Amino acid sequence: MSLTLVHFVVTWLGLYVCQKLDIFAPKSLPPSKLLLLALSFCGFVVFTNLSLQNNTIGTYQLAKAMTTPVIIVIQTLCYKKTFSTKIRLTLIPITLGVILNSYYDVKFNFLGTVFAALGVLVTSLYQVWVGAKQHELQVNSMQLLYYQAPMSSAMLLIAVPFFEPVFAEGGIFGPWSVSALLMVLLSGVIAFMVNLSIYWIIGNTSPVTYNMFGHFKFCITLFGGYVLFKDPLSINQGLGMLCTLFGILAYTHFKLSEQEGSKSKLVQRP
Repeated sequence: MSLTLVHFVVTWLGLYVCQKLDIFAPKSLPPSKLLLLALSFCGFVVFTNLSLQNNTIGTYQLAKAMTTPVIIVIQTLCYKKTFSTKIRLTLIPITLGVILNSYYDVKFNFLGTVFAALGVLVTSLYQVWVGAKQHELQVNSMQLLYYQAPMSSAMLLIAVPFFEPVFAEGGIFGPWSVSALLMVLLSGVIAFMVNLSIYWIIGNTSPVTYNMFGHFKFCITLFGGYVLFKDPLSINQGLGMLCTLFGILAYTHFKLSEQEGSKSKLVQRP
C-alpha cells in the first residue's frame, strides 16, 4: 500500500508536468463526482493486497479471473449494456485457462475467500467507473486521472497506518537506502505510464477489453518466465495458456465483427 501511495503521488506529479507542458488542459471537476471512484481505488488496493496475503497465488489468480464476468453483470444490471452470447461464451476458455494454470495451488479459507470476493467486487466497480466517469464528465484519461490521483493518495495515506508500519524499515516514512529510493522512484515512473494506459484503454474501449489485456499479460508473463528465466512450465499450464489465448482471440474477433456491423448499419441509414 505504501508503494502504491508513492506510485499515485508520482503519477500526479507526472500529470502536473504534462499539463504544464500543455500536453493536456486540466478541467475543473467537482470532488463529489470523483469520491466513489477514489474510494473504489483504495478499496481495490486494500482488498486485493489482503487477498494476496491470505490466499495462495493460485487462489488469488483464480479470483482475479472472476473480475471479467462480474464487470459484465454490473454493466448489464446497472448501465443496461448488452453483451452478445458470443462475447459471453469467450469467458469459458479464458476462465478454464486460468484454472488450468492455477488449480494446483488453489486452497480456500474463510477469511481469504471474503477478501478475494470483496477485491473482485471493488475492482470491478473501479474499472467500470473509470470508463463511466470519463463519458459522464466529458474528460479524457489524463484529465480524470489528474484529479483522482491526489484524492486517492490522501485516502491511502490515511489507510496505510492501519495495515503497514509507517516509520519502521520498509514504511513510507522509514529509513530508505539510496538504491531502494531510486528503484521506488523508477517503479513510480513505470506506474505513471501503467496508470495512464489503464485509463486510456478503458476510456477508449471498455472495462471488459481492458481485462482481456490483463489475461494476455498473464500468459506473456508465464511464457516470458519460461523463455527468459527457465521457469518450469507444466503441460497443464501450457494448455491453460492456449485456452486463455484462444478465448482472447475469439473475443477480439467477435468484438471487431460487432463494431464493423455497427458501422455498416450507421452508413446504411438515410
